[in-house]
Amino acid sequence: MHKSTSRTKSKFSDRTVFKKRQGFRQYISNKLFTNSEKQISPNRNRLFVVWCILILAGLRLAINLYQLQIVQGENLTKRARNQQTVSLRPFTPRRMIVDRNNYVLAFDRIVYTLYAHPRLFQKKPEEIAKRLAVILNKNADELVKIFQGQKSGILLDSAVPEEIATQIFALHLNGLELTQKYLRFYPEADLTADVVGYINTERQGQAGVEYSQENLLARSAQTVKLRRQGNGALLPDGTPTGFLNLDDLRLQLTIDSRIQRIAQTALQQQVEKFRAKRGAVIVMDAWDGSLLALVSVPSYNPNKYSQADISLFKNWTVADLYEPGSTFKPLNVAIALETGVIKPDDMFDDPGFMRVADRTIKNAEQNRDRTIDIAQILQHSSNVGMVKIMQRLPTYIYYQWLQRLGLGQSINTDLPFAVTSQLKSQEKFMASPIEKATASFGQGFSLTALQLVQLHGALANGGKLVTPHVIKGLMDSQGQMHYSPTLPIPRQIFSPMTTHQVIKMMETVVDKGTGKASKISGYRIAGKTGTAQKANSRGGYQTGAYITSFLGILPAQSPHYVVLALVDEAQGSNAYGGTVAAPIVKSVINALIPLEQIPPSQGVN
Repeated sequence: MHKSTSRTKSKFSDRTVFKKRQGFRQYISNKLFTNSEKQISPNRNRLFVVWCILILAGLRLAINLYQLQIVQGENLTKRARNQQTVSLRPFTPRRMIVDRNNYVLAFDRIVYTLYAHPRLFQKKPEEIAKRLAVILNKNADELVKIFQGQKSGILLDSAVPEEIATQIFALHLNGLELTQKYLRFYPEADLTADVVGYINTERQGQAGVEYSQENLLARSAQTVKLRRQGNGALLPDGTPTGFLNLDDLRLQLTIDSRIQRIAQTALQQQVEKFRAKRGAVIVMDAWDGSLLALVSVPSYNPNKYSQADISLFKNWTVADLYEPGSTFKPLNVAIALETGVIKPDDMFDDPGFMRVADRTIKNAEQNRDRTIDIAQILQHSSNVGMVKIMQRLPTYIYYQWLQRLGLGQSINTDLPFAVTSQLKSQEKFMASPIEKATASFGQGFSLTALQLVQLHGALANGGKLVTPHVIKGLMDSQGQMHYSPTLPIPRQIFSPMTTHQVIKMMETVVDKGTGKASKISGYRIAGKTGTAQKANSRGGYQTGAYITSFLGILPAQSPHYVVLALVDEAQGSNAYGGTVAAPIVKSVINALIPLEQIPPSQGVN
């Protein structure tokens, strides 16, 4: 009994223990599950947040890629290419200028700009100044003062020649900087400045053919694009072949430096002798219009153009107008002969003065004979005789002839700054007989000296109006011409018969008249003197101010060259075209004869 009870209790006890254990396990299981859920839930949230962030970042990246690749792609590509490439236009020196005999008149040479940086000196300034002074031909003490005034960036010389720069390099002195550049150099200085001109610091022509022929002198350089590395170093691949090759072409002029120098010397002597304001000489080949010489005094040195008077940069023979005076009389004689109103042997009464409207016309000198022929009118430069010749010609026909000669028009030339000649309107010209009267002896209208030479060239070449020019063309170092300018076809204005008759009359001016000072033994020379009043701004003439001139044509039996000398405001009681300008022309002709191999005239002592 006790045993069964005991067993029952034992069984009950075991069940209780089992239930308790089961409950504990369930409790533990529930507890663990609850804790696990509590741990898993935050991890899921975190994972969700991370995935959201990644998705947003991906979207943002996709949007940025779209912006960069699609929206801004073309612009960014251009920017990248600009950063990766560089455009280079290599420096190309200007073509040199040579005269007709290939003497160099202008070329680019290498020079150096010399800077001093005293703060970098490793030797005493006195020692450096002493060494530099010998090479630069400067005072050592002055250099020391310059070094003491500034610590860096002192400009010592802006144009150190290459041979001097080599000596400075050889000193091996710290603190001296030499920067290479090209400088235009004119070896003949002021001799050809009126024709050649100069270029400025931007290497652009400012006067002469340097200005008018910029397209022929400035070489066209090819712009190339090169790739570069991140450090800026240029990569040679992609460089076009031969982009640095330069042609050896040079601009050849018709100017002869030898004739130019002789003309300048003769002109300078007369300008100084007669205390004149200025002067000029022009020599032209009448058959093709090429200018062998064109010089004026005073002039300037194009190597130092910044120190010159700016009024000298324009050549006054093409840029200034003047009334030609008596040098125009042969052209009026040609007009009268061409129209048939006179014959070469016609005679005219010349009392020395005459009335035209309300004016009195007088001769500069009194003639011995009252009756003179046309040649004598030119010999003695008779104003009265010229007025009587042109009175035979209807005024409107005379005016048309002046227009036909080119008055009132600009001359066609390759020299810059040419101005238009002036001729009164036809209405004003025909309003009073005094207009035709004054025009008959070269007053009342104005032209340039070069245009006067052009017109007399027509008398020399048989009546054709040629184009005065100084450009012969572009020639290589082997003498082969690669370019020649196309000139207008010469225009016939007089018949050969008329010009032959006028030249014979002009020859008597040198033999018997006012041009005797130009006479050369053994050669026939035709010419005409002029002593023209200078017009003022008020419409009258300046008191005591004249332009004296002489125009010579040679050889008279077969005219080829025209030589004009002008001297502005020569002083003295004996200052006339025959005394001031004619000796200049004689000096130039004496140079022309051997240089152009002009043979003596037959039958002339």
